[in-house]
Amino acid sequence: MKLVVLGLSLSSAWGNGHATTYRALLRAFAARGHDILFLERDVPWYADHRDLPAPGWCRLELYPDLNALEQWRGEIETADAVIVGSYVPDGVLVGEFVQRTARGVTAFYDIDTPVTLAKLARSDFEYLSPAVIPGYHLYLSFTGGPTLRRLEQDYGSPTARALYCSVDADAYQPLDIPKRWDLSYLGTYSDDRQPTLERLLIEPARRLPHLNFVVAGPQYPATIDWPANVERIEHCPPADHAAFYSASRFTLNVTRADMIAAGWSPSVRLFEAGACGVPVVSDRWDGIEDLLAPGREIILADTSAQVIEALAGNAEEIGLAARAKILSAHTAVHRAAELEALLSGARVREPLNAGYPIAVAE
Repeated sequence: MKLVVLGLSLSSAWGNGHATTYRALLRAFAARGHDILFLERDVPWYADHRDLPAPGWCRLELYPDLNALEQWRGEIETADAVIVGSYVPDGVLVGEFVQRTARGVTAFYDIDTPVTLAKLARSDFEYLSPAVIPGYHLYLSFTGGPTLRRLEQDYGSPTARALYCSVDADAYQPLDIPKRWDLSYLGTYSDDRQPTLERLLIEPARRLPHLNFVVAGPQYPATIDWPANVERIEHCPPADHAAFYSASRFTLNVTRADMIAAGWSPSVRLFEAGACGVPVVSDRWDGIEDLLAPGREIILADTSAQVIEALAGNAEEIGLAARAKILSAHTAVHRAAELEALLSGARVREPLNAGYPIAVAE
């Protein structure tokens, strides 16, 4: 299969979880014998932090603006499948161009489905609009459950299917290194996640000054009052993730508010940490029990006291059980097979207004 992907970023994992998702999925997809072209908008904030400028398993090309996509018209037209990802700059216009041009399957890959739907509800069409959704043959969603029915019934998607995030099992494994932290968190700052981080990590750190905590990720405001026993790491590149998790007795999973409301929205960090065998403490949302069994494969916590109680124990068996579950169902190898089946089974229509140039907004 010849696949073209227009995604937020493959070259840089700085400040976004998209890159690690694409890397794991597309590397495994390429291993199944497929040819992949990834088109990424060249933006300065990723240009300064490129940790994978030349992946060996797919072709990566940068384009400076919408007009430059014309250079790739032939590739898009002749591809067996074309995927446009969420948060792609000018994503609505990119989607319209792909739908007019592609003769194969077209799909929207939403790595941020609940955030996307919240944006659509307030008429924020940053990268997707209601008018574009029915033009994609497939809506591949990071969120499962009732959201899939809503995408089909309310927004006219011909076929909405869950394609959860996954983990590269070769890159994420337990490492035999000393434990540096009792509880860690890896994630970019987000306004709606911060209250949970305060409740489930910062407050326990205040109450447990003899333990060590760490928060890794960019964009945290200078105004945050970090306890002395909370180490800050501005950026932890993907190559260091396995070591980061392996150096943690427990790690924390914090979910964005829109994803909690939707449910069935696992974070890639959840699978990556679990694959490293570290016990995960997570906030609670509908559908999490369909992925990992509470109390056996994951620890759910609502309060600071529950986190403190968890830290007082030894949950090594929970970490090992989580790793076994993830390796059995949530690796990139599993997702690549799912993606192949979804793209192969999609019904193709003729492109709309084929041959027209890309419509660039004035």
